[in-house]
Amino acid sequence: MHASSLVFDGHVHAIDRELYHGGDIGERKADGQWDLSRAKEGGLKALFFSLYVPEDYYPGRLETKQALRQMDLALQQIAKNKDRIEVALKASDIERITRSGKMAAVLDLEGSFDLDGDLGLLRMFYKLGLRSYQLSAHNWDNAYADACCAKHPWKGLTPHGRELIHEMNRLGMVINVSHASDEAMLQAIEESKQPVIATHHGMRAFNDIPRNISDELLKKLAAKGGVMGFQIGNDFHNRKMFDWKTEHAGKPFWDTGDVSKRPLTMPLADIDKLIAPQFPMPGVDAPDSVRFSVDDWVAVVDRAINLVGEDHVSLGSDFDGGPTLPRNFRDVRDLPMITEAMVRRGYSDTRIRKFLGGNLLRVFRQVTAE
Repeated sequence: MHASSLVFDGHVHAIDRELYHGGDIGERKADGQWDLSRAKEGGLKALFFSLYVPEDYYPGRLETKQALRQMDLALQQIAKNKDRIEVALKASDIERITRSGKMAAVLDLEGSFDLDGDLGLLRMFYKLGLRSYQLSAHNWDNAYADACCAKHPWKGLTPHGRELIHEMNRLGMVINVSHASDEAMLQAIEESKQPVIATHHGMRAFNDIPRNISDELLKKLAAKGGVMGFQIGNDFHNRKMFDWKTEHAGKPFWDTGDVSKRPLTMPLADIDKLIAPQFPMPGVDAPDSVRFSVDDWVAVVDRAINLVGEDHVSLGSDFDGGPTLPRNFRDVRDLPMITEAMVRRGYSDTRIRKFLGGNLLRVFRQVTAE
């Protein structure tokens, strides 16, 4: 069943390693959590190919340049592996590409393409192939939307933030509210004419942190037809693991306070050197005693299904973006373990297929109108 399903991952850090260290996504890697070869083995057929602009580039206003570097590299890497992966601009592309035996890549931007939210730049990124944008500037506030883990100066969205949502609706771009504040999420859900998604999230009922979503907000997202993607790591859903990691790191994973202390004139090359050692970002080497199992992870999904129904849940792994994986889960190769755990839990084939990719495809089809 796993092999015959559309396995569509809502969030993968596919090229950070290549940006900072060189190489090819088609090369099989001995470390990290994702590459094309291992993804194929795990049954992955489509993904939100996420372009990541970390907070480090914001103080010197280098975010647009970094977003363009990411876009350029993504298109290069996909072209280099054109026999295995192809950019998808609409749902019918995903179906065509996967029927051919290749992987479909939906270009998604995590972080900021421009802290001011310039609509001209948004349209240019759309022309380059971007089809999903995460509303907040990762864990920083930008000039139009509050982030989950920052100061919330706007109490949600500014009037320009609402304009940006309207323009994304007009273009046919997916509005991704991962990393946004509660107020920004709620206002985006209400303002958008289309369903919105939260591609890689957790539930506050399991771990009460600002990065996670409350039951009431999840209900609002689902009522509008949206979908929540479940991050594959322990940190979001397993409080014991979150506390262990926070204690050993000395701060929560979203704390970017050190970035604000750096000089605004730091050259781009120096920023690259500073953050390159983070990638690939496979999580932490935590003991099994604090990690949960794949079955424990599916129990989190199960609670969401009981709350809002099986049409509003999906996979959003965050591979190579920092998730500390469940016990005995090596990397993307082990995605079938999720399907096996859902079978053990008594899920129907229909429910499992919806979670693995059907729900995300439905929203993508509605937003892109094809």
